[in-house]
Amino acid sequence: MKRIIAFKKLSRVSACLAGLLAFPAIGGAAEPGWPQPIDDNQIFNFLLFDQLEYRANEGADSFDWDVQGWIGTDKNKLWIKTEGAAGLPKGAGGDAEVQALYSRIIAPFWDIQAGLRYERAYGPGPDQDRVFAVVGFQGLAPYRYEVEPVIFISEDGDISGRLSASYDLLVTQRLILQPRLESNFAIQRVRAYGVGRGINDIQLELRLRYEIKRQFAPYVGVSWTSKLGGTADMARLTGDDINNLALVGGVRLWF
Repeated sequence: MKRIIAFKKLSRVSACLAGLLAFPAIGGAAEPGWPQPIDDNQIFNFLLFDQLEYRANEGADSFDWDVQGWIGTDKNKLWIKTEGAAGLPKGAGGDAEVQALYSRIIAPFWDIQAGLRYERAYGPGPDQDRVFAVVGFQGLAPYRYEVEPVIFISEDGDISGRLSASYDLLVTQRLILQPRLESNFAIQRVRAYGVGRGINDIQLELRLRYEIKRQFAPYVGVSWTSKLGGTADMARLTGDDINNLALVGGVRLWF
């Protein structure tokens, strides 16, 4: 009986050793038939020219852009974003901003972002610029709405914010209709920059693009902007337009 028990124990030990030998060594290459180890710290990058467009405004026409890109891992990224408008013809004035943000994933399809924003307005008169601290979120809301709520704190302590949302509606596999909403608000009134307290403006846009390739899509569309509240009052005092309806045409591409 003792010999039988000893034989059974020896068989179990042999089976365990065989299992260990069959398992791929930790940190080494996988044996044939085993999946390759996953490297979740690999560096990736992405660059999107979301808007490169000519705008036929009610006033002076302009060339507008909205570009953003990132480099980093699945969890941590460095984002660079820039947008603005250059008046046409050259010398008509315009505005531009650049953001540099650290981004970290906090949930599936959602990142929290923080960093700095530099804003500059130029034209026939004196140029104006400001620096802001930035805190916000970026991600996909239910039903695949792309949403980006952001808070800005200027170098003078003025607090403002921006909410943008868009949605891609597939008419066909290549023809895509994109409605977009953007609105800015401010806690304090800043007369030097024509910013009133409360909701400053609302912008509604609709673009129809055709993806010749997934990375290259020309588009046409329409954009309507309206200044609101105290911002509209200050615009009236300086003779600026309150509302603007523009026809747009451009290209969207990414790498």
